[in-house]
Amino acid sequence: MKVLISGGAGYIGSTVGSACLDAGITPVVLDNLVTGRREFTEGRLFYEGDIADGALIDRIFTEHPDIDAVVHCAALILVPDSVADPVGYYQANVVKSLEFVGHLVRNGCGRMIFSSSGSIYAAGADFSVTEDSPLEPLSPYSRTKAVCEAMFADIAAAQPIRVLSLRYFNPVGADPELRTGLQVRRPSHAVGKLIEAHAEGEPFRITGTDWPTRDGSGIRDYIHVWDLATAHVSALQRFDEVMSGSTRSSVINLGTGTGTTVKELVDAFNSVVTPPVPVVETDPRPGDAAGAFTRSVRAKRLLGWEPRHSIADGIRSSLRWAEIRDERLADEA
Repeated sequence: MKVLISGGAGYIGSTVGSACLDAGITPVVLDNLVTGRREFTEGRLFYEGDIADGALIDRIFTEHPDIDAVVHCAALILVPDSVADPVGYYQANVVKSLEFVGHLVRNGCGRMIFSSSGSIYAAGADFSVTEDSPLEPLSPYSRTKAVCEAMFADIAAAQPIRVLSLRYFNPVGADPELRTGLQVRRPSHAVGKLIEAHAEGEPFRITGTDWPTRDGSGIRDYIHVWDLATAHVSALQRFDEVMSGSTRSSVINLGTGTGTTVKELVDAFNSVVTPPVPVVETDPRPGDAAGAFTRSVRAKRLLGWEPRHSIADGIRSSLRWAEIRDERLADEA
């Protein structure tokens, strides 16, 4: 099997590429390197360019007519940035995705897996969701994902392409073999900020402590990025089975099924590091929400997949990557 991975030089896409290689699937990487890293393409088939470049997509399919499916990971993903620049986010995530899927259809590509987000849900009273929960995206970033899902469903209903949207929750950690990890030195997510605070001997800021959760801090479903990547492999291997019959588009949640508050995450972090990181409480960031976690059993039923790594595993993996990140990505050291 050969798979085109858009955004395949980014954090998620490159880890999916590693999992594909380990499973005997050949990844073909497409990335414009705006946020992706060239180092993450070493030893892989790589095309540098934009998903909206029709001539480039045509060239990729001409040179690799045996591409069986596409994993579409290319996107801008930072919530505060999307609040500050919604035009840029809609242009990158929606407009270019529309052009991309048109190029795929033109080249006869009939299978696409879309990297969506659990942030599009309206959480239930206990902050849990399933694939059938109502949607209520609260940031421009989240809305771009919801818009793309609806757009792809409309296209799949009328064109010879089927789309499986995988709704991610909160990935942490790195490739177990440290081939890839978070490319940015100062990640904006909670685990990255905890690592930064620990390294600098500074307190960690809990952004928002008045949410209606059990301890007032936001709640998330932290999933190890390697578990996320292996779910993509299962989705590729079972795509035709999952998308059988008249099914043209579908969604599957990818999470651990367990909600963890930010304060609980801090406790887990402090259980594996010394000295412990102190905390200070601050206001929420623009676009923040209380959060959610998935109660989904659909991934296990349809993909034969369930997560194998704990939050502590993800934290340890993140710490290992942080230790070698500047060596691995030496040009930003």
